[in-house]
Amino acid sequence: MILEFSLEFVRAITFPDWIKPEAFAIGPLSVKWYGISYILGLFGAYFYAKRSCANQAIWQNPKATVGPVLVPSKRMLEDLMFFSLIGIILGGRIGFILLYGIEGYIEDPIRIFKVWEGGMAFHGGFLGVCVAAIYLAKSRKLKLMRVADILAISAPIGLGLVRLANFVNQELYGRVTDVPWAFIFTENGFPQSPRHPSQLYESFLEGFVIFSVLWLASRKFKILTKPGLATGMFLAMYGSFRIFVEFFREPDATLFGPLTRGMTYSLPMVVIGLFVIFWAAKRAPVASEWPHEELKDKADANA
Repeated sequence: MILEFSLEFVRAITFPDWIKPEAFAIGPLSVKWYGISYILGLFGAYFYAKRSCANQAIWQNPKATVGPVLVPSKRMLEDLMFFSLIGIILGGRIGFILLYGIEGYIEDPIRIFKVWEGGMAFHGGFLGVCVAAIYLAKSRKLKLMRVADILAISAPIGLGLVRLANFVNQELYGRVTDVPWAFIFTENGFPQSPRHPSQLYESFLEGFVIFSVLWLASRKFKILTKPGLATGMFLAMYGSFRIFVEFFREPDATLFGPLTRGMTYSLPMVVIGLFVIFWAAKRAPVASEWPHEELKDKADANA
């Protein structure tokens, strides 16, 4: 037993000591990679959405029989970015408190405001962004599914970056394992055993894979001409990947039988996503129109 564990330990990768949660400090102000990942993810998603909306080819389908449906302008996308930021922060924080540890916050309510200690939940942030999308669609007279599709194709950029920041922070780590690429995390006070780098699994699947699939589907298969199809694909893929990675991630407390919290909260996303895919795929493709703004600049339309 001792020899077997020693071999596992030797094969594991010790987390590099030069990777720190802090990117840099200015006097007493400490800037964390986690915060930077949110900022870069949000602006990366915005610029990608802007470029996609300017690329008229991906919104046009010669078989379109419905419409035209408005494609958001640059100003609308800026508003969407702002409202999404509010939704991510408030929804992520409230979601973490309600879904992952409300007892501790009831005992010490002041902890609610200690955001520097961490504590953000994807599912809460996701609901916050949903509220932002609904508000923007109603206030700007846009089709909700069109707004949702833009969020769906852009969100993986932020998801991938935030999961990388989780890795840098040595949090949301994986289960103990003997795979050759296991990491020995050195922070947070848990036993230093070889563990799955589940943060990297999530970054790859939730970020790179979902982004690539939706990029290909929107460019080659015109899914954006069927509002809701990209949204359904995002929901189904994210929920499935999250459930899959939960088998490698250090589990939260179970809620229903063997289902962890992450599995339980992600399963409805898969079900809803598949329903939306089926609903959107049966509908006729729509024609599109653009506001008379700089989004019609062909120099920005080469995606």
